[in-house]
Amino acid sequence: MDRAIADGVDIMSMSIGGHITEYYLDIIAIGAFTAAAHGIFVSCSAGNEGPEAGSLLNVAPWITTVGAGTLDRDFPASITLGNNMRFTGVTLYNGKQLSNSTVPLVYGGRVSNSSNGSLCIDGSLIPEKVRGKIVVRDRGGSDRVEKGVVVKAAGGVGMILANTLTFGEELLADAHLLPSAAVGQIAGDSIKKYISFDPNPTATIGPGTTMLGVQPSPVVAAFSSRGPNPVTPAIFKPDIIAPGVNILAGWTGEVGPTGLAIDQRHVNFNIVSGTSMSCPHVSGLAAILKAAHPEWSPAAIKSALMTTAYSTYPNSEKIKDVATGGPATPFDYGAGHVDPIAALDPGLVYDTTIDDYLGFLCALNYTPSQIKATAQTNFTCQKSKKYTLGDFNYPSFSVPFQTGLRSTVKYTRTITNVGVPATYKISLYSQTQAVKMSVVPAILSFSAQYEKKSYTVTFRAISMPPGPTGFARLEWSDGKHIVSSPIAYIWT
Repeated sequence: MDRAIADGVDIMSMSIGGHITEYYLDIIAIGAFTAAAHGIFVSCSAGNEGPEAGSLLNVAPWITTVGAGTLDRDFPASITLGNNMRFTGVTLYNGKQLSNSTVPLVYGGRVSNSSNGSLCIDGSLIPEKVRGKIVVRDRGGSDRVEKGVVVKAAGGVGMILANTLTFGEELLADAHLLPSAAVGQIAGDSIKKYISFDPNPTATIGPGTTMLGVQPSPVVAAFSSRGPNPVTPAIFKPDIIAPGVNILAGWTGEVGPTGLAIDQRHVNFNIVSGTSMSCPHVSGLAAILKAAHPEWSPAAIKSALMTTAYSTYPNSEKIKDVATGGPATPFDYGAGHVDPIAALDPGLVYDTTIDDYLGFLCALNYTPSQIKATAQTNFTCQKSKKYTLGDFNYPSFSVPFQTGLRSTVKYTRTITNVGVPATYKISLYSQTQAVKMSVVPAILSFSAQYEKKSYTVTFRAISMPPGPTGFARLEWSDGKHIVSSPIAYIWT
């Protein structure tokens, strides 16, 4: 990262994980702070540990933390059972196909010498019970493609990879090494039930195809790591989601599409899933915004991407979470899904400077040595100045309340007009009755570009037990632009 800074880059795209720790011990946060000080936008993967709450990585406020959603494209393959039941899975396998006639079908947990045989760990299958058959395996415990390698090594001719409750109906397409298809939990349970009750279960797997116009789209990927922020709960994370499921892109010729040593195939393009795919989407969009507005800071670019993101479909329904099948929350998608065209003209932005970030570290009660470790510069917090996390100028709001008490909290924000002179009015939307919001002033009039105005939000919460969360949204609009910020409440 320091070398990239010295080379004069404008954008850093960090599809890399790390550890949850304080910022002065987090090498990515440290490198990104120096990058931000040089005017470099840094986007990072949120992590692939979803749908567990608080599973985020790369949560420093000077980093844009990117989760993953789906596209409206899929790669379906048909599965036909011996009783003529049909299911649709996904696959990228394009080698020699199975014959049209069905072949014997077994469940991995019943043809294994291991207590966790359903997960298809290396060497766990009994070849005499697998040879010439399609094996149903449960997702999890090992790499999805490696499960097929285990099946093939034991003499199996095909694999059906079944989701468990953890993964729900999320379907990730892989370039398997034998005829295979991945299915959701509902289909997987039905197939396993068929195996249990049919004395001679059989199946066949059809070739993979391409389908466009898949709806609803996007949905939040089950693997996408979720909020709240495990390091600083008062900073809302993730920031945003972008396409990260079944992404088509260029691929190195040095390894096969699976990345496994056994895979000797060579391709110019591959399809991969993960927040490592969604992160570079946002990096590319940041480059577009930087080219269109070279004077914008990294924080202004992030703000434009966040405040113009969408969290509902055209029919006004909320973006769905594939892990639950129900509506997603801001802890799943952050400000929402990126909207490149809207981000070019956001109207207003929440800008921050390096001094703001140093003040943020002071609000965390960091010592001078901890600040130096994070910022790579000497800085001493002023004893006469009050530093608060609530006043850190972020495009979203995360409001922790103490349980068992009625609480009143005030947050102040400053927004910068990057458009033409206009008057903006406030609108507030809440999903909970536990907190009442008010904003002063409720109208902001800008007479010039780059003019700044401040406002204060007051949150009044009733007494609540520990654990609940609630969500709301704050929007400024001049009739053309909608500058939207998600709000999360946490009782701790």
